[in-house]
Amino acid sequence: MAAEGAVIGVVSSSDVNTAVNPTENAMAYLQDEKVEGEIPNLNLGDLDITTDEFILDEVDIHIQANLEDDLVKEALKTGVDLRQYSKQVEAELQRIEQASIKDYIKESQNIALLHNQITACDSILERMEGMLSGFQSDLSSISSEIQTLQQQSVSMNVRLKNRQAVRSHLSQLVDELVVPGNMISVILDSPVTEQEFLEQLHELNNKINFAKELSFRETLACSDIQDIVDRLKIKAVSKIREFILQKTYSFRKPMTNYQIPQNTLLKYRFFYQFLLANERTVAKEIRDEYVDTMSKIYYSYFKSYSGRLLKVQYEEVADKDDLMGVEDTAKKGFFSKPSLKSRNTIFTLGQRGTVLSPAELEGPILIPHTAQRGDSRYPYETLFRSQHYALLDNGCREFLFLSDFFMVAGNSALDLFNSIMGKTLSMFLKSMSTYVSDCYDSIAVFLCIHIILRFKAITAKRNIPALDKYWEAVLELLWPRFELILELNIQSIRNTDPQKLGVLDTRPHYITRRYAEFSSAIVSINQTFPNERTHTLLGQLQIEVENFVLKMAAEFPSRRDQLIFLINNYDMLLSVLMERAADDSKEVEGFQQLLLARTQEFIEEILSPPFGGMIAFVKEAEALMEKGQLDKLKNDEARITQLVRGFSSTWKQSVEGMSQDVMRSFTNFKNGTSIIQGALTQLIQYYHGFHKVLNQPTFRSLAVRSELINLHHLMVEVKKHKPNF
Repeated sequence: MAAEGAVIGVVSSSDVNTAVNPTENAMAYLQDEKVEGEIPNLNLGDLDITTDEFILDEVDIHIQANLEDDLVKEALKTGVDLRQYSKQVEAELQRIEQASIKDYIKESQNIALLHNQITACDSILERMEGMLSGFQSDLSSISSEIQTLQQQSVSMNVRLKNRQAVRSHLSQLVDELVVPGNMISVILDSPVTEQEFLEQLHELNNKINFAKELSFRETLACSDIQDIVDRLKIKAVSKIREFILQKTYSFRKPMTNYQIPQNTLLKYRFFYQFLLANERTVAKEIRDEYVDTMSKIYYSYFKSYSGRLLKVQYEEVADKDDLMGVEDTAKKGFFSKPSLKSRNTIFTLGQRGTVLSPAELEGPILIPHTAQRGDSRYPYETLFRSQHYALLDNGCREFLFLSDFFMVAGNSALDLFNSIMGKTLSMFLKSMSTYVSDCYDSIAVFLCIHIILRFKAITAKRNIPALDKYWEAVLELLWPRFELILELNIQSIRNTDPQKLGVLDTRPHYITRRYAEFSSAIVSINQTFPNERTHTLLGQLQIEVENFVLKMAAEFPSRRDQLIFLINNYDMLLSVLMERAADDSKEVEGFQQLLLARTQEFIEEILSPPFGGMIAFVKEAEALMEKGQLDKLKNDEARITQLVRGFSSTWKQSVEGMSQDVMRSFTNFKNGTSIIQGALTQLIQYYHGFHKVLNQPTFRSLAVRSELINLHHLMVEVKKHKPNF
């Protein structure tokens, strides 16, 4: 069948190249070339269903697949004859084939042109391929050259760094080795005080150290400059030695303010550092000369100053007989209030405590000749403060100078300081030991202790440990003496005989006043730096004073006078103590309790004569009421009547007399007023109790109850009798 050879292939490009006429060539090609994609004629006679290679299952699958086709389904549905349909398909294919051939012939010129263009492109691409291959080979050669250049650059960079390093070391070496002419001329000719000399001295010191370092390495170039460096060093050492010794000797001139040359030396502290590094013998000579000079200067200054200070001390000082328990007649006028221009007080602090105020403590030191011209006299603690503040000020400044100029620290600085100030400090301790051994002024000693404690805190704040051992040595002298004087005063009060103290008097005793002044002084001073040993001794002194007051009170024949004496003394003690000591101090609390107890007892004592009968009845009745036995007083109608009428007729006169008596008995009007108020309050309480008892059923039938004074009216009347001061 003609349809079985239908063409759906593509013409080869080689056949097109050989064609002269595109149309003829195309026709020849279609006739001669084997057509691709032929559709074979299906012949069922060639189907061998007996072969082993045929698998019925696969046939079923293909049949089933074809049956799923839409065209097959449509054909089967419409009942089309497949053979007739096959012929139609074949005819259609032939028609399409003829149409395709015509289209190809129609486009043959364009196809030939496309072929020629493709050929031209092939040649162009071939040339470009050649060019790219050449460029690739050129790039390969350039890459290798770059790698070579890179290696050369790295090598040159390493060589450059090595040369620069060598150049730096050599340049430094040459600079350190070369001795400039300017350095030589400055070291030889310029004064040491010139700034240029100091700068060149630094340079010379660097060259000396560098030469030493090179000599250890056995550098040959070192020998070229060693001689000139040594000569310059000798010249510099000589000039520096002369300058420092000259400044040191200037300290010895009379009336010289040695702080000025010290400040000058501090500006040139490098001079000593240079000597210490390069000529230790000269450095030691200068240091020893300075130590010897300043040691003598300080010793001479403080010895003279201390001696002149003693000339402005009070001429009269306390001795072994000036104790708290010594009777006032033993040394007439000694305990009377003296003039502060002639001597200090023994047991009274007064203005002496101002020496511990910040303004006075760190104030200017005393000028003895000025005080002598003004005929001024001072207590020992003021002289002590001035002397030791001068020591503190000079000692701190000297320690800082030594640490800075001589470049010492720690124990070395302390040893150097002690080598200068040791003689002066020993002189101070010896002088103080002599004074303390014969001192009986406990307040002066205690003030000196607290001056030292405050000075010790000042040096600690300044971070100057130079005087710490001295402060401790002074305290070791003063504390035992203070404790001894306190113990002597305690013993003197313990041994006091009341019968030897003159005429008895209910007013405050002078020994009690001495204790009050002394105790308040010690307590007020001791508040800043409390000391347990001091509190213990004051406690012992207080016990002895309390015992003394009781012994003195026992000398009075009546209990009333005894109570007046006790109240007056306790009140005076509290008044003095509360001026200086804290309200919650142990001493204040103790005497407050004693005063309260004796005051309450005295109130009962003065109420007893005019109102004793009523008070006794109230107490008796209240006791029976608690037991439920008040009926025992039922038959005391006459007694009750007498008490009611007696109180109503005499209470005003009794209260007035009592008030006058109290105000005459007590030296402190404020205390007397308080006692009167307490007595009147207690009287009202007793009378209120009297009302309460008579309101009980046992006494309600008494006719005399109508004569009782109204309690409110009594309170109003009593207020009129309260004194106002």
